[in-house]
Amino acid sequence: MINEIFEEVKSKMEKSVAYYKEELKGVRTGRASAALFENIKVDYYGTPTPIPQVATIQVPDPRLVTIQPWEPNMVPVIEKAIMNSGMGFNPSNDGKMIRVPIPPLTEERRKELMKLVNKMAEEARVVIRNERRYGNDKIKKLEKEKEISEDEAKKALEKIQELTNEYIKKIDEITAKKEKEIMEL
Repeated sequence: MINEIFEEVKSKMEKSVAYYKEELKGVRTGRASAALFENIKVDYYGTPTPIPQVATIQVPDPRLVTIQPWEPNMVPVIEKAIMNSGMGFNPSNDGKMIRVPIPPLTEERRKELMKLVNKMAEEARVVIRNERRYGNDKIKKLEKEKEISEDEAKKALEKIQELTNEYIKKIDEITAKKEKEIMEL
């Protein structure tokens, strides 16, 4: 019974960390990355579609991303979507391919991105703490219904706290790595 609760809480915390990692991929660092364009959607025959589903994205060097649409008529649509994304990119095309130079980040923009990353990290920590509360409530309910002893409940609550600390530490490590990437020139 207690092990099932642990597994459920651990699974949810693991998913929270994975989601946080995915969210961070969209935060721009000073380096070119195909992940920057994963969340930009284009109108593909009336359906909002992510760029990677209508084109090949490549990173030939650290300051340039090339996007090769599978259909030539998508070039202007993709170019416009990138310009309207609010990411500060200025794409150019040759009729077949879009080139997106990645400008270096200014100090001010780096600080803004750091704030954004820290806000996202705090949201991820809150989700982890909510999972802890969920697990603790389940354990306390079992104790109240006399399905487990007071000692078992105490050990289980400690184990859930250890799990929480472990996953919050993971989030902090991921955040530190991302901050290092952002501050890298």
